[in-house]
Amino acid sequence: MSGIMNMFVAGSGAAAALTAEYLVVAGGAGGGSRQHGGGGGAGGFRTNTGFSIATGTNYTVTVGGGGAGGAGPGNSNGTAGSNSVFSTITSNGGGGGGAYNNAGASGGSGGGGGNLQPGGAGNTPNTSPSQGSAGGAGSASTDAGGGGGGGAFAVGTACVGTYASSFGGVGGAGLLSTITGSPGTTYAGGGGGGGTSGGNTSPNFGAGGLGGGGAGDGSSGTANLGGGGGANSATGGDGGGGGSGIVILKYSSTLTISNPGGGLTLSTATSGSFKITSVTAGTGNVSWS
Repeated sequence: MSGIMNMFVAGSGAAAALTAEYLVVAGGAGGGSRQHGGGGGAGGFRTNTGFSIATGTNYTVTVGGGGAGGAGPGNSNGTAGSNSVFSTITSNGGGGGGAYNNAGASGGSGGGGGNLQPGGAGNTPNTSPSQGSAGGAGSASTDAGGGGGGGAFAVGTACVGTYASSFGGVGGAGLLSTITGSPGTTYAGGGGGGGTSGGNTSPNFGAGGLGGGGAGDGSSGTANLGGGGGANSATGGDGGGGGSGIVILKYSSTLTISNPGGGLTLSTATSGSFKITSVTAGTGNVSWS
């Protein structure tokens, strides 16, 4: 997997085959509402080199949005993140965090489970290498906290303890990509699980995972990192929304990229013999000449 380091790391005409490197990160999911909920799963993370491209050919690009957090004061699960796409490569949106007594949903990375419930499966649907990890389980003790959402590198941790002493699960860590150069950026961290009570200033919520995951005090995931939203630790509070995804393409500096028909928000920088295009929103096509 190109551009991934350690635990937090994560073409042209008929006569000549050219290639691109890609990073495709989907939107993170929202966290569960109220106290006791699970954090949202991070968006799927997929990257590789050697993707064949041809000049004059349109390639579909979609940047997935983050899912909404569960709405309080009711008992509402977080909404799944949306998929991000580059041509034949699809990264799947994160699975929503479960609200009180609700399971986390499966997705690129799985959502954390609410109290007494399991987290959702990651890497759904299956890709190789894996695009994400499972969410953590909610506490096995009645009326305690929720699990952390899964991240691209690590599973969300389970909530531990009882009502009086539980701590929401921590969001799973994301992966570091160096596609834009060193030191790189970490993407797709899971959202933190909610605590038991005491409002958003309570210290018993889970931290968000490295890579844009929101903390379990109702914090949202970071835009364009694909982080999961944190659950909420306040009675009746809203879960945090998931962060939007991103698509990054690295290719020869001899090529020029365009967006036929519009619809994409993109920027291009030159680094040595390469150009790097970051697409931060929209749906449309890119083409090289």
